[in-house]
Amino acid sequence: MKEHYLVLDQGSHASRAIIFDAHGTIIANTLIPVLSREPEQGWVEYDPEVLLGSLQAAIEGVLSEWPSDDGHKIVAVGLTTQRSTIVCWDRFTGTALSPLISWQDRRAAAWMEGFSSYRALIHTATGLFPSAHYGVSKLHWCLTQIPEVGRSLALGQLAWGPLVSFLLFRLLEENPLLADPGNASRTLLWNVNRLNWDAALLDLFSLPEEPLPVSVPNRHHFGHLEIQGAKVPMQIVMGDLPASMFAGGEPREDVAYVNVGTGAFVQRLTQRLLEGVENFLTGVLFQDDMHVRYTLEGTINGAGSALTWVSRELNIEDIDALLPAWLEREDVQPPLFLNGVSGLGSPFWKAMFESRFVGLADEKSRIREKVVAVAESIIFLLQVNLEGMNQYVQPPEEICISGGVARSNGFCQKLANLSGIVVRRPDELEATARGCAFLLADCPDDWAEHASPAMFQPQSDAGLKHRYTEWRKLMDRATAIV
Repeated sequence: MKEHYLVLDQGSHASRAIIFDAHGTIIANTLIPVLSREPEQGWVEYDPEVLLGSLQAAIEGVLSEWPSDDGHKIVAVGLTTQRSTIVCWDRFTGTALSPLISWQDRRAAAWMEGFSSYRALIHTATGLFPSAHYGVSKLHWCLTQIPEVGRSLALGQLAWGPLVSFLLFRLLEENPLLADPGNASRTLLWNVNRLNWDAALLDLFSLPEEPLPVSVPNRHHFGHLEIQGAKVPMQIVMGDLPASMFAGGEPREDVAYVNVGTGAFVQRLTQRLLEGVENFLTGVLFQDDMHVRYTLEGTINGAGSALTWVSRELNIEDIDALLPAWLEREDVQPPLFLNGVSGLGSPFWKAMFESRFVGLADEKSRIREKVVAVAESIIFLLQVNLEGMNQYVQPPEEICISGGVARSNGFCQKLANLSGIVVRRPDELEATARGCAFLLADCPDDWAEHASPAMFQPQSDAGLKHRYTEWRKLMDRATAIV
């Protein structure tokens, strides 16, 4: 009997269903695109039923490819999702009462600014900072702006919380109301020290606890998904970024894990919860019944989303096809780009920041120079985070990169050149699903042997380093960080 594992990966732009064997080989893979909507500037949301339907379609599609005979069996299911995205629904019928409000959404940024004086308290309790990107401001907005949410709360029918909880409720036979640490923490209502919801934070934000899901470890018996008439247990539930750290096997403390998708993130493994960290995030990487492992994290909001933004601004039809060649050209002299697309994450933390080019010879400068400037701004933001995190952990011996933007050799090489650190890019860039599968398979020793990484050795690049120095000066002035 060949044991297989089904991983459901719900991201900002697509829902995926992937079947792995016990050694990490992909047996079947289905991707269904999902589209967000932006009803107003700074708002990003999804139709809950459409997004749920995309995940169900991905499951149906991958099962149609899978060799479901007596010699093959799916023995467990895992689910990973985008973090900080929230939704409200009826706890009895499962009917959504609000849009799925994306992690990129900043509609309640003004309300969130009112808690800036509680920054230290919030950071100590949650490992995060008061930011409109996290769930609490979105939940408050739903309660005050959507009458049906308030009525449902009064009747004792309201459920709300991270996207993962809604998907578990709707997908699994038991209709559980549960959340894992990584997704629960992104509400700003979950205490990273006590590993549960925080009554003091709920009181601070004037929100009730009753609608929230029950907090459980990442490895847990969440319920059953029906697969071709069989009830298969869901055993691993995680946020997308924590899952990605396990893609190549057990994560290492001497590696900086970089994922560059819609947003970009730098993660470092820590064996304890770090204290006294300024401007970076701390949180739970993975919890089971025996252990808790932690991370130090840096966040860049405008990565793939910044490239999407510049492609719209410049009317570029296929930026993904053009960018790799442009990044490798030595004759391109880009301007600087101050990247505030979707707001500034660590270490600057500004929900609203005007993106702008600096150093253009004229407004008709060639398109490729502007695009390269945007791509370099992502690399510069990664470097700021890498440098800042070295205050709290040892500098990394290696950078392991994943995500869609990482497919560009030029991007990886520039990151190696600027950081002075070897960049390793595994052959399988869908790190989130692969990491979840590793955990489902009970962490086999031979997992990492299937990776054939590309290695990017640091090279001399005086022009890039000069642009970074000038960019950093401009960012420090623009954000009042000195």
